[in-house]
Amino acid sequence: MRLKIVPNNTSIDFLRFRSLALAFSALIVAGSIALFALLGLNLGIDFKGGILIEARHTAGPVDIATVRGKLQQLDLGDINLQGFGTQTDILVRVQRQAGDEKDQIAAIELIGKTLGSAFDIRRTEFVGPTVGAELAEKGILAVFCAILAIMVYIWFRFEWQFSIAAIMALTHDVLTTIGLFALTNFEFNLATVAAILTIAGYSINDTVVVFDRVRENLRRYKSFELSAILNKSLNETLSRTVMTSVTTLLALIAIVLFGGAVLRDFALAMIWGVIIGTYSSVFVAVGLLSRFDLKRSSLDDDTLEKPEYERD
Repeated sequence: MRLKIVPNNTSIDFLRFRSLALAFSALIVAGSIALFALLGLNLGIDFKGGILIEARHTAGPVDIATVRGKLQQLDLGDINLQGFGTQTDILVRVQRQAGDEKDQIAAIELIGKTLGSAFDIRRTEFVGPTVGAELAEKGILAVFCAILAIMVYIWFRFEWQFSIAAIMALTHDVLTTIGLFALTNFEFNLATVAAILTIAGYSINDTVVVFDRVRENLRRYKSFELSAILNKSLNETLSRTVMTSVTTLLALIAIVLFGGAVLRDFALAMIWGVIIGTYSSVFVAVGLLSRFDLKRSSLDDDTLEKPEYERD
């Protein structure tokens, strides 16, 4: 027996909640901007520079308070120590030391000596301030270029109204993801930038599927009101949207549970992105599109091609 999450011939009036959904979206976007301005982001070593050491205690769980006390006596400046994954793993972050590369290596060796033979050093990283600033600049540029390229694609693929609605929904997804990281204090690093770009791609793919059906129905049902066409398009693509989101979430939940601490923040960002991206495709993108006066095509019904997602 085939599982059906969404029944056939659904007829949900999505646009009935348009105003409420747009008000909610404006609220969470404003909240995300406020959180970013007030709390900022917990920038990883990729962006702010410094030394990172991952170590494992071979004799059992770590007494973090004791280890932190030992490290703070080393006079290396700002030192942050936290548990990492299991009770035997720790992550040590140290501010960049004055001097050249030799001084950074000396600090790493000093930390390793202080931790002692009971700790197995599994990973060490050093990023200078120049490299960190360059990575931050390129990360912002990558997100901006991706959004710009998506806007141009949607403009040529559909019409300018679709492009504006899609970019507003996409910006909504990116800003709320940044707000999530500001609220939770998860580390914001290059993996997070990759997650944001992945979220953008996932969200716009879902939006394009809905927009493609909207365009076909605008041609096919010329006598229908715009709200009826939009609702019909959403209901016709709802099963595909839900199934794609659920299968993606199952994979991401598996990464959160079994992928370790390194992948946890990335997977959590992606889970949020899938949820908020699905929501924005249905309520934000189409809700904004309903505000425009869309032109009806002059194509006849029998000249219509099937939407891309229905073709062989």
